[in-house]
Amino acid sequence: MRSKRSGVSVKTITGCSVARRRQPFTLQLMERRMNTRKMLLLSFALFVTFASSGCGYNTLQTKQQNVRGKWSGVENQLQRRADLIPNLVSAAQSAGVQEQEVFGQIAEARSRLLNATNQQGSGEGGDKTPEQKQAVIDANNSFGGTIGRLLSLQENYPVLQSNQGFLNLQTELTGTENRIATARNDYNTAIQDYNTTRGNFPMVLSAKLFGFKEEPYFKAEEGSRQAPRFDPNTMRRNSGSGQGTQSNTNR
Repeated sequence: MRSKRSGVSVKTITGCSVARRRQPFTLQLMERRMNTRKMLLLSFALFVTFASSGCGYNTLQTKQQNVRGKWSGVENQLQRRADLIPNLVSAAQSAGVQEQEVFGQIAEARSRLLNATNQQGSGEGGDKTPEQKQAVIDANNSFGGTIGRLLSLQENYPVLQSNQGFLNLQTELTGTENRIATARNDYNTAIQDYNTTRGNFPMVLSAKLFGFKEEPYFKAEEGSRQAPRFDPNTMRRNSGSGQGTQSNTNR
């Protein structure tokens, strides 16, 4: 049927109207399908996240336990050396060495190390936090430098080279230093494994979710590996000057 004026088929106009009615329904259907897909993808992502978090927690927990064991070995060897040094100082003093400044520095550095080592851990299960471990590492480096000063006294006091007690303690100290180096290397290897695993994706998400912090490496400062140079003659002159001044004051 055609319109007399426009000549446009009424059937054509009716078909266009039906098509327009169907178009919104088709768009709604497509939107529903897209929303359904998004929900499925989101659910799958959440499932994978929680599943990987559980596996990530177990992995990080295992590696952290290994780090704790290696750190305990480090602290044991540091304690062993700290217990040995006073005997070495006593042997030097009994041989007639009068370097009170050096002995005082050793005692002070040893006290700082013991305070840091014996501090109660504030981490999970009473373990030391990374910050507390770093404090122990720094104190140990300072203590190592003062031990170097003690051993260098042999260059200026030949009597120490023939003192059997001092030499025996020095040999024992050398063995302890080797044990510390081995324990430090084992600890650093465990730290590298833990920190590398912790920093990889998606493990880093589990680490942040469950509070696994990055652990510090045990790095010895270059200065702590070498004995500082000092002039004992200058020390003795200063000591003598101080004693002379004190004597004049007493008079």
